[in-house]
This record gives sequence, structure tokens and C-alpha cells, in this order.
Amino acid sequence: MTAIPSFTGDANPYGGGDPYADYRTADFPFTRYADLADRRLGAGVIAANDEFFAQRENLLVPERAEFDPEHFGHKGKVMDGWETRRRRGASAEHPWPTPQDHDWALVRLGAPGVIRGIVVDTAHFRGNYPQAVSIEAASVAGSPSPEELLSDDVKWTTLVPRTPVGGHAANGFEVRAEQRFTHLRVNQHPDGGIARLRVYGEVVPDAAWLEALGTFDVVALENGGQVEDASNLFYSPATNTIRPGRSRTMDDGWETRRRRDRGNDWIRYRLVARSQIRALEIDTACLKGNSAGWASVSVRDGEDGEWREILPRTRLQPDTNHRFVLPAAAVGTHARVDIFPDGGISRLRLFGSLTQEGASRLAARLQELGG
Repeated sequence: MTAIPSFTGDANPYGGGDPYADYRTADFPFTRYADLADRRLGAGVIAANDEFFAQRENLLVPERAEFDPEHFGHKGKVMDGWETRRRRGASAEHPWPTPQDHDWALVRLGAPGVIRGIVVDTAHFRGNYPQAVSIEAASVAGSPSPEELLSDDVKWTTLVPRTPVGGHAANGFEVRAEQRFTHLRVNQHPDGGIARLRVYGEVVPDAAWLEALGTFDVVALENGGQVEDASNLFYSPATNTIRPGRSRTMDDGWETRRRRDRGNDWIRYRLVARSQIRALEIDTACLKGNSAGWASVSVRDGEDGEWREILPRTRLQPDTNHRFVLPAAAVGTHARVDIFPDGGISRLRLFGSLTQEGASRLAARLQELGG
């Protein structure tokens, strides 16, 4: 087990210069998983009991929190995060909040799944962060309202017990609950501000939904595909290639450093389950002077299977979506895209359907995880 660093206490007051110069963080091992609370997957903060100083929606902004020391509004300092007002006690004799007092926000995950770790980021909240946080999770089908989620009918599982956190720091928590969750309840005790929330884990899709769709993208992040490894992550993460939608900027794809040898770069993926692939897309949107020159795609059936090329090395055009219909369905559990010699692609789509074995295994895992 890897020890998770923890941070407690105030950070120093901002003294000018780079506001991130004294930011406290660490390399958390679970960040290799996808962020299930990514807005680009459809996540949202659907309710909060208080957001007097800063809006709850800021929690899920993909970019890191920014700080402008001179930015004030009619309510006070404008912060890039979720910030509640200061809690007070019941009377002059008891002016302090009770141990039970806390603020909360309800988060809908962009894709349901098994959570491996959570980061509660208090960047720039130096003296106004919560004393402690706790996080609970639930699995609720459909699109429940905040009232439905807060009803007594919903069972909440504690993922992070009430734990002290530090200001201006990335507070990481490892999660070991082998369950599939759809929503979180984030509590801050007794009040304060959180800049960002990241929820890392493995997507576990609804098997019945995928079966009803028939043909779908079997490597898409939202459908349960994942990146297992890549040759180079210098400019951007390989997971970008299986995110929803087309890239809108160059850094929303995967780009490698310039090679100075005779090799090539690649990404290896795990499909949602054993699938039949019938068509594919390789998109180089927004990659104009740095797109890959050529690409090939291979599949493997099983952990020990042999790689079989389903798209031979093919010339790619910059800023273009390339579509290929396969002459015969390719069956596999893993896929690999090789680019030559370097550069980048923005998206890979593998269209097909689950095999009978793949559908059965996915349904069994869903049942195992309580989905």
C-alpha cells in the first residue's frame, strides 16, 4: 500500500508573486484513473445548501483554480471555488457552530463507476478552508432530483470519514469501496471553501443500456473503455483520446514530444468488454502542424492474445476526422493505436457491439458491484 500524504493547517497568507509557489501537493497513485466527476463526461454539482461567496459549479471546472488578489465583488473576495458563509452559533453565550454543523454539495458523477481516490483541492483557500471534510456516495438509477437524493430512501456509503484538511493544498484520499456509485455528497465542517473536486475511478456502464444501443463506441471512456499505457505523455494525457465529443483545442487531444530516433509512439486500451469492432475513426482535430503522419490500429483478444492489425499503417491528414469500415468484424478485448513517427491524434473511436461473452461478463460485474 502506498501512503497518502496529508496536509493540515493554514497556508501562509498570500505574499505576492506566483500564488502556486507554496501550494502543497503530492503524486497520488490513484490519479492514473479517469476523473469520474469531469464536466466533459457530464458531471454536475446539482445542489448545495450554501454558496454565498462562490458558486458550487466551480468545483468541477477542469482547469486548475486561478487567483486574482485584487478581484472583489459586492459580497467580498471573489474566489475560484465553492465557498460558503461563516457559520455562527445560536446565541451570544454560544457564538460558535456546533460539532454537527456543516455545509454540503451534491455531485452527479459524469459516469458511474468504482471510485479509487478523491482529491479535495483547497487551492488559494489559505485561511478560509474547511476544518475537515467528509464524503459519502450513493447509487441511484436515472436522473434523481436533489430532493430525491436527500430523502430517507437513499442509502449513503461513507467513502471519506470526517478528516482534517489543509489550506492551499491538494488533500488526497484513497477509497477502497468495491461498489458502483452515481452520486456524491461532499461535506465541509463547519464551513469554508473548496476550489476543486476530483473523483478518480473506473467507469462501470449500464450493461442493459449498451445492449439496447447495439452498436456503440466500445473504447469510449463514458462506456467503460480505459487507457492502460502509452509510450509518451509529454504534452497531454492519452485518456483525452477517448473523451466525449471532438477536440476543441490542441491540448484536448494526445500529443507526444518530437522523436529523434527511429521508433514510434503508441497507446494501449482496454475495451469495455469483449467486443466485435466493425468501423473506426481516427481524428486529428486541432492538430495542424503536429498531427501524426501515419497510424495503424491493432486488437488483441484476451490478456495473452496476439496483436492483430485491423487497420494497416495509413496516412493521416492534419485537423481531419478519418473514417474506416472494416472488411470483417474484429473481435477483441484490447486495442492499440500506433502513430508514426510521433505527433498526436485527438480521438480514437471503435464502433461495434459486445459479444455474448462480453455482455455476460459486464452484466455480472455490474451485479457484483451493486449496480
